[in-house]
Amino acid sequence: MAEVASNEQRKAEGETTDAGKSVFNLGAVVGDLTVEEDASSNDISLEGLQQELEECKTDEVVANILSKGVKLREYTKGVENNLRQVELDSIQEYITESDNLVSLHDQIRDCDVILSQMETLLGGFQVEIGSISSDIKILQEKSLDMGLKLKNRKVAESKLAKFVEDIIVPPRMIDVIVDGEVNDEYMRTLEILSKKLKFVEVDSMVKTSNALKDVQPELEKLRQKATSKVFEFMIQKLYALRKPKTNIQILQQSILLKYKYVISFLKEHGKEIYTEVRAAYTDTMNKVLSAHFRAYIQALEKLQLDIAGPTDLIGVDTRSTSLFSRGREPLKNRSAIFALGERINILKEIDEPSLIPHIAEASSKKYPYEVLFRSLHKLLMDTATSEYVFCGDFFGEESVFYEIFSGPFAVMDEHFSTVLPNSFDAIGIMLMIRITHQHQLIMSRRRIPCLDSYLDKVNISLWPRFKMIFDMHIHSLRNANVKSLWEDDVHPHYVMRRYAEFTASLIQLNVDYGDGQLDLNMERLKMAVDDLLIKLAKTFTRPKLQTVFLINNYDMIIAVLKEAGPEGGKIQLHFEEFLKNNTAVYVEELLLEHFGNLIKFVKTRASEDLSSGSEKPITVAEVEPLVKDFASRWKAAIELMHGDVMTSFSNFLCGMEILRAALTQLLLYYTRLSDCMKRIAGGSALNKDLVSISSIMYEIRKYSRTF
Repeated sequence: MAEVASNEQRKAEGETTDAGKSVFNLGAVVGDLTVEEDASSNDISLEGLQQELEECKTDEVVANILSKGVKLREYTKGVENNLRQVELDSIQEYITESDNLVSLHDQIRDCDVILSQMETLLGGFQVEIGSISSDIKILQEKSLDMGLKLKNRKVAESKLAKFVEDIIVPPRMIDVIVDGEVNDEYMRTLEILSKKLKFVEVDSMVKTSNALKDVQPELEKLRQKATSKVFEFMIQKLYALRKPKTNIQILQQSILLKYKYVISFLKEHGKEIYTEVRAAYTDTMNKVLSAHFRAYIQALEKLQLDIAGPTDLIGVDTRSTSLFSRGREPLKNRSAIFALGERINILKEIDEPSLIPHIAEASSKKYPYEVLFRSLHKLLMDTATSEYVFCGDFFGEESVFYEIFSGPFAVMDEHFSTVLPNSFDAIGIMLMIRITHQHQLIMSRRRIPCLDSYLDKVNISLWPRFKMIFDMHIHSLRNANVKSLWEDDVHPHYVMRRYAEFTASLIQLNVDYGDGQLDLNMERLKMAVDDLLIKLAKTFTRPKLQTVFLINNYDMIIAVLKEAGPEGGKIQLHFEEFLKNNTAVYVEELLLEHFGNLIKFVKTRASEDLSSGSEKPITVAEVEPLVKDFASRWKAAIELMHGDVMTSFSNFLCGMEILRAALTQLLLYYTRLSDCMKRIAGGSALNKDLVSISSIMYEIRKYSRTF
């Protein structure tokens, strides 16, 4: 059967190969099919046949059948025969293999039994695995619960450990507090005790704990022991401050500041003891510093050089003062009353160290009071700066400084209340005002405000005293006795020199400050001097001498102001204007004295216009005497003028300037006379008597060369 099927297959494949060479016509093949009618043909429907044929045309077997034109019934019978043969072959083969099949059946049955047992076993495993899964879930829940409990216990343990650590009192701490010396370890132990005391006081939960009942009495005992012990320790250290020749700053920095935590501990846990320590320190330092400043002031007083007394005023007659009242200072220092001189150097030495009294006393040197004032305040600033910084670091309170320095401030106030009323040195007072200002700047740069109010008070006390002394000088000028001051001498008056030096000194001290109040006072002083100078000048009987006196004094004042510096300002301009006006007056007076007729003629007649037809025209007879008189004695007159100027004016340069101005003015007058003579009828006859302008110019240049 198999062979038939294979033959049929090979045949079909060959036919298919042949058919592939020709065009396959499905319609032609189908058209040749003849269907035999049978009884059931009426029940068969050919609907959809065409579609099925289209679908089957790709099938090789169907295509082969259709291409050969085989009838379907025959082909079907052939196929059925083949299938029947194959079936018979299969049955025969099955019978042949029956023993093997039985054996296979037995094996399959045994496998089923084994698989059944496996199924039973796996079912048991599944049940056990299910129970294990539930156990794992239970264990997982227990693990989470235990983890949470562990976490809570750790938190509780950490808090409890901190609580125990904060509240427990170690034996070592007790030993250090009770028996230990106050040193670095003691400071660290105090810090631990402070933390425990704060912990007990601050935490509300601790106050309700039973542990506190056991620990609190011990902590209180330790607190009391610690406060009492550090109190005794600090009192001992403070007592060292009272020892003579103790360097307070070194003791504060090297010893006391090491134990500043003691003060913090007492401030927090022993306020009564802290108050006692604070009071002990303030009282000790108050007395020590007061004693130091009092001793320093007493030493400085031995070095003081008195400059001025109540009678040392600008308008007071020096001849009315007894010589015995001048025994306080040597005569070489008398100029310092009104002249600043080298005293201004104190402002350049503002930050120099304070004077050391015993060294200065050993050299037998005396100092104006402003030098002692600067030295005393330099010591005050340095001491106050050091103490202010220490009080801030040690106590943390600024008020401690002011309590300490209430004593030194009182000593200083007492000293100034004695010195200022007896001071009549206006320049010294002004120097102290400037020194105080510089000290304020120094403290400002240091950023230490502790002396602000004190220095303001000093400044406020100095200004009224300066104003009072300044007013005394003004009153001395206004109320001066002109008769007692007057001297029959045209040279600069000593009162005017005093004024010039005094004004120049104040101008120098006001350069960098521009104090309007001082400017107003100097303006008042200038007016008083002007009035007195005019009064003194009027005591001279001759107007020429009055003018010479004024010129000499104005020139001296201007010279002194210029020597002091270029800052004379309005005051210098004021006196320069007066000098210029009086110089012009003197030149006219000098020329009138020697060439009066010539000047009178030039001023009255030479200016007349000859062409205007005046009633009395100028004639040769009127001019001739003037020309001949001038020609005969002009050189001698100039020499006399030169001698007069040289004897009248103390300042050679000023005198020569005046002489040159007089000669120049004489040349102008004589030039006008010459011009007038040329316009007169017959005036040419006098040409032989005229002095040439070049000759006069030569004389002027001769005196200018001496100048």
